[in-house]
Amino acid sequence: MSVSPTASPAAARAAGSAPTQAALLDFARRTAADTPLIASLPLDPQGRTWVRLEGPGGSEAWLIGWPPGTGTGWHDHADSVGAFLTASGELTEYSLAARLPSDGWKTLELTEGVDRERRLPAGQGRAFGHHHVHEVLNESPDRHAISVHAYYPPLPRIRRYSRTGPVLRLEQVERPEDWQ
Repeated sequence: MSVSPTASPAAARAAGSAPTQAALLDFARRTAADTPLIASLPLDPQGRTWVRLEGPGGSEAWLIGWPPGTGTGWHDHADSVGAFLTASGELTEYSLAARLPSDGWKTLELTEGVDRERRLPAGQGRAFGHHHVHEVLNESPDRHAISVHAYYPPLPRIRRYSRTGPVLRLEQVERPEDWQ
């Protein structure tokens, strides 16, 4: 399944028709229900696989396969809002319930109580706002998971972090050309 964008990201912003977090989650839900599409994703036992999809309103979307024991590491999606939903298997999201400064720092010490954990079995997902810091994992020892992700505006960058206890450290900033 591929949904054609109705306008370019710049045109959608100018027209005020940018997809909302709810619309991105709805897209992920509808896409995850497309059984032939989900079944068509090639799965690799060694690493994640992905296929780019056309998201609603000029958003960027991905269908991602997760082998057992794989994850993203801590990251954010910079200025994009987004949503993701588990189509099969189960994913776990660890996130921070704190608004972090968007730029100008390398190391932060997190306060107690900011950690959140969500188990997302098939059919469950979540939407998130700008600068949402999280990691997503397939903690199953023996089963692949598949998920649908959508972001608006299309990802301008991803910031990757390392975490040791309460210390979060900015390690790398990736741009679209780094993962094309």
